[in-house]
Amino acid sequence: MEIKDRILQASIGLFTRNGIKSVSMDDIATHLGISKKTLYKWFENKDQIVSAVIASHLHGVQGECEGIIGHARNAVDEMVQMMDWAKRQFSNVNPNAIHDLRKYYPAAWGLFHEHKSSFILQQIQANLRRGVAEGLYRADLDIEVLSRLRLAQIDVLFDPEVFPHAQFDQMRVQIACNEHFLLGVVSLRGHKLINEYRHVTEEE
Repeated sequence: MEIKDRILQASIGLFTRNGIKSVSMDDIATHLGISKKTLYKWFENKDQIVSAVIASHLHGVQGECEGIIGHARNAVDEMVQMMDWAKRQFSNVNPNAIHDLRKYYPAAWGLFHEHKSSFILQQIQANLRRGVAEGLYRADLDIEVLSRLRLAQIDVLFDPEVFPHAQFDQMRVQIACNEHFLLGVVSLRGHKLINEYRHVTEEE
């Protein structure tokens, strides 16, 4: 593996586990067993590493999401699979990592914001349209409004002022918000399908 790829791979592991701000260039070099001189040969500073890590990560995320969408049997299945994927994505992420990214690394945060405002928004809208066409989502959905509401939820999920990390487990917050949104958009037929996936039986 090329040294640049090794640096990015090691960095994302350290950032995910410890948060971004607390990881220094020394930490990255030591973790890789290389000199700081070698590290600086590839990246001028930590900001460049953070931006490169985010760009690489978002590229991988886009590919994984497109794979889920392509194989999903219907809009509800797509949404459920996306929720499960998100749980796996963030299960081992230090909550401080998102906070650090937003507060201290504007260039990298800009990449994430652009990805969210373009790719993620388009996928949310496509899913809502698909669900309406399949009869699994309510026919009267205001897709433009709800897609942006869903997008705004992403920021809220990681906002420590809304959900303090010491009080709220990240998985708990994600599951509650995701299920609330999905149950709010489905039709009766879609609700029955969700119950089938969950193996839940309830009276009509």
